[in-house]
Formats: sequence, structure tokens, C-alpha cells
Amino acid sequence: MEKQKAKGTEDLEGAMSGVFGSDTITSRLSQVLAYAAVKSTVSYQEIKEIIKDDPEEDLLLADKWRLLLPVRTTKSSSWEDRLLLLRDGEIYEVLNVVKYLVKGALHTGKWDPEQAITKLFKELGDPDCKQIPGLVRSIAEEAVNHKITGNQIRSICVQLGLGDRVDGLIAALKAAGIISPKLRSFSEVFKAGSPIYELNPSVAIGI
Repeated sequence: MEKQKAKGTEDLEGAMSGVFGSDTITSRLSQVLAYAAVKSTVSYQEIKEIIKDDPEEDLLLADKWRLLLPVRTTKSSSWEDRLLLLRDGEIYEVLNVVKYLVKGALHTGKWDPEQAITKLFKELGDPDCKQIPGLVRSIAEEAVNHKITGNQIRSICVQLGLGDRVDGLIAALKAAGIISPKLRSFSEVFKAGSPIYELNPSVAIGI
């Protein structure tokens, strides 16, 4: 574990400081993410071992920015249904796009959503991988409080010439950890006449 903690952490910490603020929590969280991005998950005990302290503040910040999410859920796997418990035995996962953000920052010292998204979708074999960052950028511009409707995403896809791929792209964005359905927002869904999605705030910054 010590080897993975040290590898590239300074570059990652510098990248994260510019986005999430330069303080002790960001510094410790960068160590956790450098480790977790390799394994895809990290336990509460492992986090305590990495930071040598109580991880409550670190996990609250990670949850707020959707950097680490609890594996435990109340109903579905949507982000709003994840149950954040701060205790031994709990496991937290790194969303796919966050892995690419972290691994990129470990090498470049930059928090670069465009590069991370392009690389992720290229490795997934998506034929429109070079257009996906533009799609996410438009979603970020349209979103209010990191929320956007399915109809808005559909309209953006049409504008970008991706209208024939709307359903598939929404599914891919969900799998990538870029958006997640807000299943509890019944009144908002009814009013909008469309599903509502949450945009990952850690991706929205700098895209």
C-alpha cells in the first residue's frame, strides 16, 4: 500500500488543490484516490491506514464531489440511493470517469475532464469518442445545480449530430459515472415530463 500511496501523489494533490481547495483534507484524499483508482474500491479500514486519522471529513468531501461513493445502497445503484456510513466494514467505489481523472492527474498534474472522458470512451470503442467531451460540456452548461433532464440531453445530442444515439449515449454516460438518474424526484420528473439526471460535479469542473 505504501508504494501505491507515494506514486504520483504530489502531482495528483496539486491537480486536486486547484479544484477542491488546498488543505489537509484534499492532501489526504489525493492519497486515498491514488490508491483506490488502482483497485476500483477502498475500504474504510484502508482509508484510515492511508491517512492515519479519522476519515469522516475525507469521505464527506469525496461523497459531495462524487469522487468516492458507498457500495451500500438503499434501493438502486443511483448515486442518491447510496448509503454513506462511516464505519469499519464499509466499502467505497471509484466511478469509472474518476479513475481516468485520477490516473491522468497522477501523470500530468492536471485535473482534465476532457482528456479523461476522451480516453475513457476511446478505450470503450465508442465511435464518437472525440465528441463526447463536447456533449458533456454542453450538459454542464445546461445543468442547474448539477441537474438536467433527459429531454435537454436529447436536444443537445441532436444539436451535435448524435440524435440517433441518444438512448445509447445516456446509458454510456451513466456507466461512465458522468450522470446518474434522480429516481426520487417524482414531482420534478412529472413537471419536466422527462427523467432527471445528476451530473457528476467533479467532471463539470474544467470541462
